[in-house]
Amino acid sequence: MEPGSPPARCHDVSTTPPVLAAELAQAWADIQRYHPELPDLAAPESLIGESSSACGAELSFERLLHEAVHGIAAARGVRDTSRAGRYHNRRFLAIAEEMGLDHPEEPHPSSGFSLVTLNPEAKRRYRPTIERLQRALKAHTAATASDTKRSFRGPAARHGSSGGGVRVKAVCDCGRNVRVVPSVLAQAPIVCGGCGKPFRIPDVVGAAS
Repeated sequence: MEPGSPPARCHDVSTTPPVLAAELAQAWADIQRYHPELPDLAAPESLIGESSSACGAELSFERLLHEAVHGIAAARGVRDTSRAGRYHNRRFLAIAEEMGLDHPEEPHPSSGFSLVTLNPEAKRRYRPTIERLQRALKAHTAATASDTKRSFRGPAARHGSSGGGVRVKAVCDCGRNVRVVPSVLAQAPIVCGGCGKPFRIPDVVGAAS
């Protein structure tokens, strides 16, 4: 970890999609600490299960940092892609290099400089974040695989602590929010990567649920 860099926060990782979304949001916030102009990630849950051949089919921290490059480009008003977002141009590459991504080879004929990879400095800087997100992704993959088995799920399984049921909005003091099942939040705190405080369900929402 670099001198002066913020300490990593360790907390329980749930296998449920809402909590994986929170882990993605926290990893995004870790990137924002080094790149404050990066806009907030509006819907981290949209990345779960999403496949993009241009930006990387597998969800990982490297993919998240790739998406952050697009976020910086948008904040600066830079057009970093063409051909319906598939071809990543040299403006994309310039921002990617700022953020710790390299592309040592010539551009791909159809996707340009899309296939960027973490450089050694970025791997060292984000190592705690990478390890935390990898654990969350591994747990989510295991849970998803078990959910695909043909088996009957009774009401307790669908609406209990397994992550089923109605999701409500949990907020933190800095104003960020995630959608989560109350029973999941009760299992272990979900810590905001922005302010370091746990997400909570407002009393009015909690009463409604």
